Amino acid sequence: MSAHSSVRDRAKLALRDDFLRGAVHFTTDRLRNRKQAVTEDFGNWEAWRDRGEAIRRHTIENLDYYLGQFADNLERLGAHVHFCADAREALAVVTDIVRAKSARRVVKSKSMVTEEVHLNHHLEALGVEVIETDLGEYIVQLAGETPSHIIIPAIHKTREQIQALFEADGGQNLTTETRDLVAFARQRLREMYLTADIGITGCNFGIAETGSIALFTNEGNADLVANLPKTHIVFMGMERVLPTLEDLEVFAHLLPKSATGQNTITYLSMVTGPRRDRDADGAEEMHVIILDNGRSRQLGDPDFQAVLHCIRCGACLNVCPVYRQIGGHAYGSVYPGPIGAVLSPLLEGGEAYQDLPYASSLCGACYEACPVKIPLHDMLVKERQRFVANTGGKTGEKAAFTAYAVTFADHRRYLGAIRVARRLQGGFARDGVIRAKIGPLAGWTERRDFPALGSQTFREWWMTRKRGTRRG
Repeated sequence: MSAHSSVRDRAKLALRDDFLRGAVHFTTDRLRNRKQAVTEDFGNWEAWRDRGEAIRRHTIENLDYYLGQFADNLERLGAHVHFCADAREALAVVTDIVRAKSARRVVKSKSMVTEEVHLNHHLEALGVEVIETDLGEYIVQLAGETPSHIIIPAIHKTREQIQALFEADGGQNLTTETRDLVAFARQRLREMYLTADIGITGCNFGIAETGSIALFTNEGNADLVANLPKTHIVFMGMERVLPTLEDLEVFAHLLPKSATGQNTITYLSMVTGPRRDRDADGAEEMHVIILDNGRSRQLGDPDFQAVLHCIRCGACLNVCPVYRQIGGHAYGSVYPGPIGAVLSPLLEGGEAYQDLPYASSLCGACYEACPVKIPLHDMLVKERQRFVANTGGKTGEKAAFTAYAVTFADHRRYLGAIRVARRLQGGFARDGVIRAKIGPLAGWTERRDFPALGSQTFREWWMTRKRGTRRG
């Protein structure tokens, strides 16, 4: 199904996939439970969240200063810095580097920003072989798919499916045991690291005071991608800067604990400029692409600036009752879950993804899970308000709210509507609930009971009680 079909259509498709729903439930439950355990053991979690929110808020409020400091330090170290307004500019920079190096093979570590600009398709169109080296990304690349979770891209794949993909990629006599599958991937990828012309990484955080790139991984693949090829390209969203190494310490706690329930990340790598004469290894040439792509439009916006505080931990996905039912592909955007429902319409603009803010129950669990306290549920409401203001809203929704306003503005209309509804439900209510799939109510009754109206409203019961008291 096209990514530009509606989220409703994609969700219906996902709801028919029992394995997908089971796998997403299992994994997100596991991540959520681990996070709860590790944060309780760590202690003072709310104080850490407050500290994280304060650092991100201060950084974004002074983003021009810290980005300037970061870029100056990178250039002082010998790196090339490219500020790019959009995907087209970023891809043009990559094209120039690839052609200058006559590159034929590129290895990549996990980067959502490169997914955002569709870098792999662009490189392949240039005739360059691209190999994802994060195990989850490698699996979805072999499957010809996109990641369905920010942290766990292959959350929807079975061991059997992965075995089949690896065998199609040259694996022989593989079992479905994790040890065998990982051993094949390790052997296959090592040969790629050693023969790649360019390594491309993302950037979890750029440190302004040192010009360092901080990379968080559990497989160590980013180290190999950044250091073995002669040229290293870094893709970084413009908001991913932190002022100091001391600030990074806070996020070295917040990110792994929120993302996967790990006390510490397995590999926290720091790359501070290209290789120097005294260094034993490292890329000889380093390019850092700092991408705007719609982010700067949120600066100064009181409703949405805080979305730039996001550290891409995926914690909001793990607790979202909608994501947990439909997985990531149903969102149809690079960023799934609550953060994707807010961010994708803001970055893209126009009509694309305008239905995503409706893919939410507005329960607020995403805010409770967010390590930097982004009020995603409030932003989803604001985006719905903007959609209605710009388009007039959906006809059915507009009619429903008009009827609601007219009915609830006058108690006599309200009581009259209750009486009519009570009569109409007579043929459908059984044992205090309605199970019939009628009109717009079918979206609810298809999967759960709808409570029938009682024989009395509270107001009617109260008036009856008052009359009885007077007589008594």
